[in-house]
Amino acid sequence: MKNILITGVSTGIGHVTAFYFLERGYRVFGSVRKEADLKPLQEKYPETFIGLVFDTTDQEGIDKSFEEVKATLAGESLDVLVNNAGISVNGPMAYVTIEEFRHQLEVNVLGVLRVTQKFLPLLGFDNDLPKGHIINISSGSGKVTRPFMGPYSASKFALESMSDAMRRELLDMGIRVTVVEPGPIKTEIWEKARSGGNESKYFDTVYGKIYRNMGRMVDNMEGIALDTEKVSEVIYDIAEGRKKKTRYLVAPKKWLFLLAMYVLPDRTLDKMFQKQFQKLFQD
Repeated sequence: MKNILITGVSTGIGHVTAFYFLERGYRVFGSVRKEADLKPLQEKYPETFIGLVFDTTDQEGIDKSFEEVKATLAGESLDVLVNNAGISVNGPMAYVTIEEFRHQLEVNVLGVLRVTQKFLPLLGFDNDLPKGHIINISSGSGKVTRPFMGPYSASKFALESMSDAMRRELLDMGIRVTVVEPGPIKTEIWEKARSGGNESKYFDTVYGKIYRNMGRMVDNMEGIALDTEKVSEVIYDIAEGRKKKTRYLVAPKKWLFLLAMYVLPDRTLDKMFQKQFQKLFQD
């Protein structure tokens, strides 16, 4: 039986991916921040799902979970580590607080580093265990930054760079590192975005009209979003060795995303985004 650790399995990509691997015979270690979120997976797969409770910002919690995983493996190795847990902090760069920005980086960047460093020995780093595979869940926003998504994009740009460093530094150890870059995916994030969250605090700023009309843009993005399982399929194929590239974009209208990420000049993208958001300004 193969062993995989997936962080952030309470909702979204992590939740669906945990089920995807369990249905295909893996033993899945899955982390959540609240113990109650483990129930759906534990009830359906009591023998092969092992729940872990930790926040990626909590080193003590990570350390405790490492000991639990190590004891369960009983000398076996961890085949795959999927760094999926993350949050999205958005807002205009003129107004987003330093505290919000710091928390974004703390979770999406340093959180990945904490977990990876701790679990490397179980992936065969500097020992004789079979060599494992690290899969970091980034985003299309780690290559192209949309207006008002600066904090989130900054964290994913950092994750892309950090993943490159990991991949090159772990080559001689035999540990592979792959990045998955989802575009718009059907998860709970759209409802959260539609409800506004803390974004109403920007209503009285120069961007007020945009934020009051943001629901329309959310609806448009959700309308083209891919099923979450499309990401799980790619993660599974990477884990099984069927996909061997260093990174995979999973997005609708993939050609358009690739153009934006690698071909179109910055000024062209600037004008495209300006035109898109001007419509929200005018209504």
